[in-house]
Amino acid sequence: METLVHAYAKLNLSLDVLYKRPDGYHEMKMVMQSVALCDDISIACTDGDGEISVSTNRRYLPSGDLNSAGKAARLFMDIAGIRGKDVAISILKRIPVCAGMAGGSSDAAAVLRGMNELFKTGFDREALKKMGESLGSDVPYCVSGGTALACGRGEKLTDLPDIPDCHIVVCKPPFPVSTPTLFSRLNCSAIKQRPDTDGLISALENGDLTGVGRRMFNVFESVLPQGGNDVEHIKSELINHGALGASMSGTGPSVFGIFDDAASAESAYKSLSGEYRECFLTKSVKKFL
Repeated sequence: METLVHAYAKLNLSLDVLYKRPDGYHEMKMVMQSVALCDDISIACTDGDGEISVSTNRRYLPSGDLNSAGKAARLFMDIAGIRGKDVAISILKRIPVCAGMAGGSSDAAAVLRGMNELFKTGFDREALKKMGESLGSDVPYCVSGGTALACGRGEKLTDLPDIPDCHIVVCKPPFPVSTPTLFSRLNCSAIKQRPDTDGLISALENGDLTGVGRRMFNVFESVLPQGGNDVEHIKSELINHGALGASMSGTGPSVFGIFDDAASAESAYKSLSGEYRECFLTKSVKKFL
């Protein structure tokens, strides 16, 4: 048995951190969006002793149960009570690594969907999201993607109207970002600028892509320990080429802009590709489950 599933990248149209919770996590409020940039994941099942193998086109990524995809496969088999089967997962990575685009989480969510299809276990969307909660904060969202409001650690999801079809340019500058470091630098009570999440949701409800673009914002941009100049430069280039809005995704460092015009998006992509190695021209994706 074998199946192929796509793991779609995630962007944050908005990202707000409200406060630090007693359990040590931070209360988040985010509008998430899937894009067509994706990893391809092949899942093959044969009779065996329960071995799980993971291979990728990126040699530096972990394999087996150490990979998020392998962890998802093991969890699924344990919950579904699957015994006597080996699973081989092959991942063609396109989503940049450590980029604020939920590449690993999307791979894990795609494996949950793929295993559900492969073994015909019939878990519904909510059951798969529940499985994903133990794998990572973004995994529940990545199970079905599309446009959604994410609260809590990211696991409390509310479907939103689909963003109007748009072209998206994503650019990852070449500097690392430590998520724990960004959280440690963020003083929630001292944040001076926050995204207008309610206004963004209203724009989505009205099908107003310009209104969405104007309200995109990420509070982590103000506490970047390094690379802030790159982020601002990329945002300026995107806006100068006609983006309706530009923002950093997640804890970065990827920056993206949304366009209602294909030619403008192509122009921005070509300009930034001359400066940065990891640039992508993509588009919005609706819910896939």
